[in-house]
Amino acid sequence: MLLAETLAIILSLTPGLVLEPLVYLGLMSLLLQWIALSTLCLTRLLLPWLGRLSITSLLCSLVALLVLSAILMSSLVRWLFPEMLFHIYGKAWYGWLQIPALILVLGTLGALAFHRHWESKQLALRAKQAELDVLRARVDPHFLFNSLNTAVALVHIAPDQAEQVLLDLSDLFRAALASNELHPLSRELELTRRYLEIEKLRLGERLQVQWHLPRLLPETPIPSLSLQTLSENAVRHGIEKMPHGGRLAIRVLMNARRLRLQVSNPMPQRPNRAESTGHSVGIAATRARIEAISQGQGRLLTFIENGEYVAEIVLPQ
Repeated sequence: MLLAETLAIILSLTPGLVLEPLVYLGLMSLLLQWIALSTLCLTRLLLPWLGRLSITSLLCSLVALLVLSAILMSSLVRWLFPEMLFHIYGKAWYGWLQIPALILVLGTLGALAFHRHWESKQLALRAKQAELDVLRARVDPHFLFNSLNTAVALVHIAPDQAEQVLLDLSDLFRAALASNELHPLSRELELTRRYLEIEKLRLGERLQVQWHLPRLLPETPIPSLSLQTLSENAVRHGIEKMPHGGRLAIRVLMNARRLRLQVSNPMPQRPNRAESTGHSVGIAATRARIEAISQGQGRLLTFIENGEYVAEIVLPQ
């Protein structure tokens, strides 16, 4: 609507008008606004068909609808105001074709600019998706090595537990390599629980896990292995580095607008620089996934509270 009014103002400055500039501006504004409104109505009516077109065909169709509306409305105005609104330089036929031709040129230029912008955006999305695929397929060799060692140690003394470790590990790998970026919160909690059970067998009493879950879990989809990754960071860079271990707490908090997933763990008294860097890398990768998958609506916060390191995922409900 603003572009149509801007075009009307520019056309009202054209020399050789029969009408007064203000009168011409009012009539031309009415014409262009009706062209814009009729194009929007036609687009809304044809939306089911337009939604199945490729981006190039869609842009061509929209330009065609815009030009068709311009021709129809220009014909109506020419019939209502003969040889007045379109009488420029003494050639009424030229004036009648002026608006459709001008809209065809502007619409084509706008479609080309949008197509170029869309292509660049698609390339950026593909690059981001490739990065996310690498992050999703990446399996921490440290965790894999420890899990396999735990299973080997249990083969003779507790074969049932060794089998369960391998089954849990297989489930985690399946989720890591799956094509789905989102899954229900209940599934994410199940995968996180399986990961912590594997680590519990390895660390024993050094790892204490507390779950704070609501009675009814929301159906909000969350990025796969996001909570598991935060729990893995808490174990590897927090609990594992403490001689006597510690308590890892997982909380699910929600209200009408937001879902918050918190993972907290005690901090070692003297964290070294290398471990802090490793912790930051895992947090940064998870933050990138959450922001990309949620289209910027979700975020990952990290802070220290009461001597504990807290990582919090915030997602819209």
